[in-house]
Amino acid sequence: MPVGILGKKMGMTQVFDQDGNCIPVTVIQAGPCYVTGMKTQERDQYTAIQLGYDEVPEKKLNLPRKGHLKKAEVKPLKVLREFRVPGEAMAELALGQEVVVGQFKPGDFVDVTGTSKGKGFTGVMKRHNYHGSKASHGVHEYFRHGGSIGGCTPAHTIKGRKMPGRSGAARVTLQNVEVVQVRDQDHLLMVKGGLPGARNSLVMIRKAIKKSK
Repeated sequence: MPVGILGKKMGMTQVFDQDGNCIPVTVIQAGPCYVTGMKTQERDQYTAIQLGYDEVPEKKLNLPRKGHLKKAEVKPLKVLREFRVPGEAMAELALGQEVVVGQFKPGDFVDVTGTSKGKGFTGVMKRHNYHGSKASHGVHEYFRHGGSIGGCTPAHTIKGRKMPGRSGAARVTLQNVEVVQVRDQDHLLMVKGGLPGARNSLVMIRKAIKKSK
């Protein structure tokens, strides 16, 4: 049963199906990961596993991380993330167990979580897709501004108002992404379409709860 996996976004390419159709895919270096922690219903009120990924030199880890990984008897790992797992699947897992990309098959649907590219400080037209003011019939300086941000009542800016600010660099999840190819020996997973994030950015891959039509 698929429990999820961690990986790095390598970039995009294209593959061809049996009918000769070109399919754009994102290549993910997925795993190998290791089970570094387990949550049980009796102790933690929910069931989940913690996966470790991306081996690093031991000198780059602090003492708490070293002790935690030593308990699981795994290599020094840079990234730790938690995945919810059904209670019946916990019996098949153990500390230190290797988790590989072979748990997924072509045709499966997965949910992929990553961090989108940061775009810095942006205005309302780029950040919130405002259409802007008129660009003709008289020149003025407010054609890219957000306009009024409040009135005399309640005499302050209402919370939640869409305004300029930092754009991107946010956690984004794409649901129901189709798996196109799985290469077990190379630890590669190819999914249809683009994914959030830059090259070499971390992504979390989980089995989709609901398949798309």
